[in-house]
Amino acid sequence: MLICGQFRFDLARPLVMGIVNVTPDSFSDGGLHRQRDAAIAHARQLIAEGADILDIGGESTRPGAAPVGVREELDRVLPVIEGLQGLSVAISIDTFKPEVMKQAIAAGVHMVNDINALLDASAMNAVAASNVAVCLMHKQGNPQTMQLLPEYHDVVAEVGNFLHTRIESAEAAGIARQRIVIDPGFGFGKSLEHNLALLRELNKLTELGVPVLAGLSRKSMLGALTGHGVDQRMPASIAAALIAVQRGASIVRVHDVRATVDALKIWNAINGEIV
Repeated sequence: MLICGQFRFDLARPLVMGIVNVTPDSFSDGGLHRQRDAAIAHARQLIAEGADILDIGGESTRPGAAPVGVREELDRVLPVIEGLQGLSVAISIDTFKPEVMKQAIAAGVHMVNDINALLDASAMNAVAASNVAVCLMHKQGNPQTMQLLPEYHDVVAEVGNFLHTRIESAEAAGIARQRIVIDPGFGFGKSLEHNLALLRELNKLTELGVPVLAGLSRKSMLGALTGHGVDQRMPASIAAALIAVQRGASIVRVHDVRATVDALKIWNAINGEIV
């Protein structure tokens, strides 16, 4: 069971989180939906395609991305969040800034997706004081430096240990386990070999006892394996999502919702769910 505000997900099937980037410099769509109306229209399209959760982001965290101030990020995301109220899906805010979390929660989001895993005490307090879910992600370094020769002795064990510690800290702060999701952070301070090891052994992270989110859609690791640019990585993204689900992921965060939902319908049918 995953509790996201008033939403309850029994996780009997994998959930699809659709990505809504309200940024001018996203690696995947180049700011295509940076304006409020375009972002809301895109979000509604993802709902029609079968998204269970929408992840709204106002700051790119791609490698080398420039930081964005709190006011600018709020100006980007709040109008979109407000414009999506009352719809049939859970809304997530993709941010690591406590003030953005607080205002997004007040505006009605149901989940916080934090690449810093609530390491900031103010961020922890903001989530603990609410009823929203949280996704705790692992990363090494920051978006400006994280892909400069990342190193691990045992990436799967180190990521697992970090996430175990963050789960314990969140619970100690008063965040119920049923509100917690973890994300290994594919591409966030990991080489291709690190990413492949994490995907290959993703089932080990499920042993931590909370849902695992996998965000592999259109990422550079897929480009490295296929030789294709960002706009040609949909087949690889779907394959990666299915492999993640096969290895225990409960949520896949994707750009191509319709195609992923269709692929998962086959997965669900094979695994006994009535389509």
